[in-house]
Amino acid sequence: MSFTLHGLGVSGGIAIGRAMLMSHATLEVSHLTLASRMIDKEIERFDAAIKAVKEELILMKESTEHAPAELNAFIDIHTMFLEDPELAEKPRDIIRERRCNAEWALVQQMEHLVDQFEQFDDLYLRERKFDVVQVVERVVKELLGHPRRSGLKAPKSSKEEALIVVAHDLSPADTIAFKDHRFAAFITDVGGATSHTAILARSMAIPAVLGLENARGLIRDGEKLIVDGLRGVIIINPDQRVLDEYQLRKEQIELEKTKLKRLKTAKSETIDGIPVQLFANIELPNDVPVALESGAEGVGLFRTEFLFLDRGDMPDEREQYEAYKKVVKGHGWPSGHHPHLRPRQ
Repeated sequence: MSFTLHGLGVSGGIAIGRAMLMSHATLEVSHLTLASRMIDKEIERFDAAIKAVKEELILMKESTEHAPAELNAFIDIHTMFLEDPELAEKPRDIIRERRCNAEWALVQQMEHLVDQFEQFDDLYLRERKFDVVQVVERVVKELLGHPRRSGLKAPKSSKEEALIVVAHDLSPADTIAFKDHRFAAFITDVGGATSHTAILARSMAIPAVLGLENARGLIRDGEKLIVDGLRGVIIINPDQRVLDEYQLRKEQIELEKTKLKRLKTAKSETIDGIPVQLFANIELPNDVPVALESGAEGVGLFRTEFLFLDRGDMPDEREQYEAYKKVVKGHGWPSGHHPHLRPRQ
């Protein structure tokens, strides 16, 4: 049966392929009351789980030499959450005060933090609640004794067919788990325009539709899908007429991209001859070569928070100065054009 789902298109383009479902662990944990003599041992169990997940994230980062800078930055965000007293210390207090099991204490603290994040006016900060949930989910898996369990269920389809990931949510660690695969698109139940899944999809030029609420429950492994990342539409089991229509649209988009590449050396000006400067958005100084490759004349937005996130410690003033200097003096900027840095406030 063919049907359509509507969500938030966060990364444009069209993908046609087979669904690959990604399982997700529920955070509905049991509430157990412990004997007083078991409290210290339960806290030790909690500490060990936090340490194990932190070590796993560090190992993942070391294996992502060629991954997008955004990916490493989000791994750092998750590591920082694990080191934050709100997640690393408060559950210990809950375990001791309420004599409860570590899983339940951690989920209670997570729900408290999620409520706090939902109060933020800034959308980017508000969506960090999903990162909190993902971090807690990894620790809960460790506590329950089944960490690193593969989240992907391979569909029964030809190896030649494009694969489309369908998930409740995707964490940076999930992305690393299948970084060697070339997926055609991402579909998730949650997430918004500034979620890490959206940012990564755009950086990888992969169509993505998020915020579908129940796509993970409605779509089956191996089903034929069309993902329209511009309109935020998912078509499940499309008929041949619809397939042909979208295949034509997909080819037209790819042809248009090829044509646009030829324009990057052309003058940026209006029909009546008024020059228009085209700037790029960057996260790190190393993004400058990509901006130049695309024909950018400068930097329109330097997301300087990534200078803090993509590392294990805090950069001092000198390091930040050197980062700005590297961008401003980036080799290859058009003659007479220096990047106008507009740091994120």
